Amino acid sequence: MTPISSSRRRLAAGSALVVAALLGTAACGGGGKDDNGGGGGGKAGAAGFNAAVNKVANASDKKGGELKFIGTQDADSWDPQRGYYGFMWDFARYYTRQLVTFKAEPGATSTELVPDMATDTGQVSPDGKTYTFKLKSGLKWEDGKPVTSKDLKYGIERIWAQDVISGGPIYLQQVLDPKGAYKGPYKDTSKDKLGLSAIETPDDQTIIFKLPKANSDFLQMLAMPSATPVRQDLDTKAKYQLKPASMGPYKWQEYTPNKSITLVRNENWDQATDTVRKALPDKITVKLQSNADDMDNRLIEGEYDLDINATGIGPAARPKALQQHKGNVDNPQTGFIRYAVFPQTVKPLDNIECRKAIIYAADSKSLQTARGGPQAGGDIATNMLPPAVKGSDPKADPYGKLSGKPDEAKAKEALKKCGQPNGFKTTIAVRNNKPVEIATAESLQQALAKVGITAQIDQYDGAQTSGIIGSPKVVKDKGYGIIIMGWGADFPSGQGFLQPLVDGRFILQSGNNNFSQLNDPAINTLFDQALAETDPNKAGEFYKQINTKVTDAAVYLPFTHEKNIVWRGSRLTNVYTADAYNGRYDYASLGVVK
Repeated sequence: MTPISSSRRRLAAGSALVVAALLGTAACGGGGKDDNGGGGGGKAGAAGFNAAVNKVANASDKKGGELKFIGTQDADSWDPQRGYYGFMWDFARYYTRQLVTFKAEPGATSTELVPDMATDTGQVSPDGKTYTFKLKSGLKWEDGKPVTSKDLKYGIERIWAQDVISGGPIYLQQVLDPKGAYKGPYKDTSKDKLGLSAIETPDDQTIIFKLPKANSDFLQMLAMPSATPVRQDLDTKAKYQLKPASMGPYKWQEYTPNKSITLVRNENWDQATDTVRKALPDKITVKLQSNADDMDNRLIEGEYDLDINATGIGPAARPKALQQHKGNVDNPQTGFIRYAVFPQTVKPLDNIECRKAIIYAADSKSLQTARGGPQAGGDIATNMLPPAVKGSDPKADPYGKLSGKPDEAKAKEALKKCGQPNGFKTTIAVRNNKPVEIATAESLQQALAKVGITAQIDQYDGAQTSGIIGSPKVVKDKGYGIIIMGWGADFPSGQGFLQPLVDGRFILQSGNNNFSQLNDPAINTLFDQALAETDPNKAGEFYKQINTKVTDAAVYLPFTHEKNIVWRGSRLTNVYTADAYNGRYDYASLGVVK
């Protein structure tokens, strides 16, 4: 998913990913302490420490009220085909729908795919190459027009228009059109602009996908926001992100980028067609601001219900939250790895020994501390595959990072091998709206200085991530030798986590996530072998080999397997963390006590 995303991200971010922003969730502060040491307040009250981790806190089916998000980071895009931040994928459940989606239940159960717009999870041919779906009856756009299979095909086709709407995941493009024969709907010469031959729509209720090669994760790709219908007559191309058309329970009423969002009920959404979304609040609002510490304080005081970005309470507010309001706090695993990545186009990081010098010189304990320590930051990571993904080996530690100490002797030895015995100069790129990332960059900067590597820190606009670090040309022009980032699985497999980061066929000129620009034919081939393997355990063996090769290439310095201390507002109902969203709350299930 999605960069910070991530994750989906997703996530990003993911999101991310794709990928996300800083701090917690909301509360009606005040009141006495409960039995769990939490602050009370609000009609629902504080449910208790970790009350929403893999289980439901404050269950309720009551409708009404305004659900109030706050955040320090706008989405990379609210366009379903472009968004890659993890929190965007979660929030997108309010206004998008897909053929299949994740089950609305806590923890690992959330990763189960269930029908959404489709009547079932698809009819698959014996060779695994043809998927056929029937749409439910009664699906409507916000203006009352029926949602058709052609709308879905057109929405997916938009993924091909990377020169116009870049930034989102391209799995479906890679799987359905690996040779790049189709040029996207904006260059489509067919009259109906539906010229992608890999998708057929024999009638308005039927859609058929024909894959050149079987891919065991294809259903997971269809659950992404990028597989959302878009109506041709409503497609405003690059401007679509300003007001995406809805077929979900809420529609966009107002959006001011980097400031605010208001969603209201979509009167043409029919609960009878939707077994996933509860649609409890009458209105959903998002306040966006740049001051993370102020955001935390406003959450704790009860002005807002939760942090849309969901990356944890900052260090300034953390003691107050844990000591006075612990009942409003959850401490989930996120599924994200936080890391530094080294673009091989930037000298001298084109030399593997120079990259190894950075890895050896880094102080893993200091980096963990900069990210918030074991509780707020997470466990020290040693390689680029999360523990929950088959093929992972958290104990694989070829650079000795679990010791928590830098190895300056090996760093200096590597510097000699790369022809830089006295060190070198480089630049660390970090988002300007992520205090924890800035602190991480400063920790790395200090450790590198001890072996003669001078690293200046460049804080770029975090709202412009895809056009800055996502552009290989910009990265090279700015001399970004080190990029601080994070990644969560787009879906729970080695493909869903690693492929956008290390498969050379995923290098994009805009919205790129393979920041190192690793393009190893052996790695690319191993992905093909893993994708053709229907046995998850056997596929995991291929992902293990990929992870080893990535580690050997020394293009990543993983910091932590992330954990967050997140704030859960006392007004919130139906709160639970979902593995499908990298440990964030499932936004589509949330309600509020009026």
